[in-house]
Amino acid sequence: MKYIMVVGDGMADYPVDELDGRTPLEVARHVNMDRIVSQGICGTLQTIPPGMDTGSDVAMLTILGYNPRIYHTGRGPLEAVAAGVSLGDNDVAFRCNLITEKNGVLADYSAGHITTDEAASLIKRMNENFGLEGKITFQLGVSYRHILVLRGKEFSDSLESKAPHDVVGRRISEVMLKPKSRSGTETANLLNRLMAKSKDVLSGHPVNLRRVENGKNPGNMVWLWSPGRKPEIPSIREQYGVKGAIISAVNIVKGIGLLTGMDVIEVPGATGYFDTDYEGKADYALRGLEKHDMVVIHVEAPDEAAHLGDPNLKIRAIEDLDERLIGRLMGRLEGDYVISVLTDHATPIRVRTHTGDPVPFAIYSTAFPKTPELTRRFNERTAINCSLRVGDASQFMNLFLRPTLRTP
Repeated sequence: MKYIMVVGDGMADYPVDELDGRTPLEVARHVNMDRIVSQGICGTLQTIPPGMDTGSDVAMLTILGYNPRIYHTGRGPLEAVAAGVSLGDNDVAFRCNLITEKNGVLADYSAGHITTDEAASLIKRMNENFGLEGKITFQLGVSYRHILVLRGKEFSDSLESKAPHDVVGRRISEVMLKPKSRSGTETANLLNRLMAKSKDVLSGHPVNLRRVENGKNPGNMVWLWSPGRKPEIPSIREQYGVKGAIISAVNIVKGIGLLTGMDVIEVPGATGYFDTDYEGKADYALRGLEKHDMVVIHVEAPDEAAHLGDPNLKIRAIEDLDERLIGRLMGRLEGDYVISVLTDHATPIRVRTHTGDPVPFAIYSTAFPKTPELTRRFNERTAINCSLRVGDASQFMNLFLRPTLRTP
């Protein structure tokens, strides 16, 4: 038996006024997701434990069967591992966004989705001005998503931070790093000064001057958030007895894959944006199943559309995911398999950020009894009407690997 999990980041939503009170999932055409839910089982997952951050780091750990209250130490170290950064016991890693600051306000969490080539020059300038050999290092990631690593016992991860996509439009002075305890005070002060000074360093960089000239948002400041130390996580094989691989353009998901002992399959043309190579992800997943029991495919595009507050872009991303990736997979899968489609968390257009709402899932297995298909569409309303409620989504892996029931 082979196992394929397709995660559409942030697909779940609230009813949208511009869509006549329907969600993007309800409006979008997705015949392949509908086929999975009509022939299989469905329900809702609570992927975000109460009180925890509502990001993909927490949600993906939960979906893969790891209690984030035990294994989640911060987003930074997960992304650092994916970027090839070796972390020691005393190291603290942060997620580092290139953002756009305007008149003291955080105007754009992604600097207009700056390109990786442009970002490389800006990250180099940050290392030249603020890097301290053996102590402070900026690591290039993808587009606006990068890493800062602090090495040494004097640095603390006892900090409160804000995800930049949660504070767009807020005054930067109100949402900077704060110490959770006295041990974090010096580190918070150091990094807040660094972020403030980064505007002076980056604003006049030729990359940003060109972007402004071309009407694009500049990456004129760095934003540091979600610090943590490297976690110790048992492997997927140890936990569930399967050899796994993961496909994503996003470092946070790759890092979780690496730390859980999965192979990361790199797909040329996978961007983490609307122009990602959906067909390439499908083809590489099929190839990956030749050597692995399970392949997890993560697609970021629906989440990006929701952060932009654009329901039509989100609909397009969902339809591309369905037709160009899931359809291609299901048209070429052979033998016995289980396929699941789900979303890691909700990212409602209305709020433009993640929420902790239960999210829909569907699972189909070739081992299911051949009974007449139901007629169902994959969306939030259908999921709520299904009988399965997985309150602790860390149990989802057991259901995914051993689906035995059909639901009305």
